[in-house]
Amino acid sequence: MNIDKKKSLLLLAAVALGTVAYNALKPVISRPDVVDPFDLDKYLGKWFEIARLDFRWEKGLSQVSAEYSKNKNGTIRVNNQGYSEEKEQWKQSIGRAKFVNGPHEGALKVSFFGPFYNGYNIVKITPDYKYALIFGDNLDYMWILGRDTTIPEKIRNEFLTYALQCGYETGNLVWTKH
Repeated sequence: MNIDKKKSLLLLAAVALGTVAYNALKPVISRPDVVDPFDLDKYLGKWFEIARLDFRWEKGLSQVSAEYSKNKNGTIRVNNQGYSEEKEQWKQSIGRAKFVNGPHEGALKVSFFGPFYNGYNIVKITPDYKYALIFGDNLDYMWILGRDTTIPEKIRNEFLTYALQCGYETGNLVWTKH
């Protein structure tokens, strides 16, 4: 075999290995079924974070809550806040959300940083709009929210079972201190 063929085979093998590595390491996109029909007016107001898959913005926060209200332009105002015990101060982030396919579906996209949006998918909600399970765009983002800071065990187990079936690592959840 000549040197050019060896180089070509090595290059081809490297590209194949790179492709396999990329596909193995890329984040899995979460494409969940969302709540439909969805009632925004029932969803608006204050929610307490019961659990989350931890990420940079929320790391170390307790007493986390989110408040949703309507903006005049039709978007939804999102006011997230939590307490950093390490820094002994409150942290707040104001963003906006808009519907992906219309207000009848719990599929939204949320932005806290200008034109950059992330998925916010309401995949489970109790009929009284008291507890909700939220998935992000990929398996790194998940929240359990409630109108109270605790959740009944039956609903908790239902949400966790569903999240596991969808591929989420529920053992990595941070249960928020309030």
